[in-house]
Amino acid sequence: MSGQCKSLRVLVKDWFGNGGRFKVTRADRSKTMSCRVVKVEVAHSSGTYALVFFRHNDGSWCVYPPPIVHPAMNWA
Repeated sequence: MSGQCKSLRVLVKDWFGNGGRFKVTRADRSKTMSCRVVKVEVAHSSGTYALVFFRHNDGSWCVYPPPIVHPAMNWA
């Protein structure tokens, strides 16, 4: 695991703050990638906001997907 890994709960609070009530609306594995995907929504007076978090191979959670690794092809 990366030395800077934060829990998903800490990242959600970093992005949305402590004031909102959070709702996990989707938690599953990506069909195209072998990573964990979690969609978190929070309702504010100005509307509902959502972010999708991805769990990377090193165990870290990020709001962007991990890079897709394509197998190398050897034509020799």
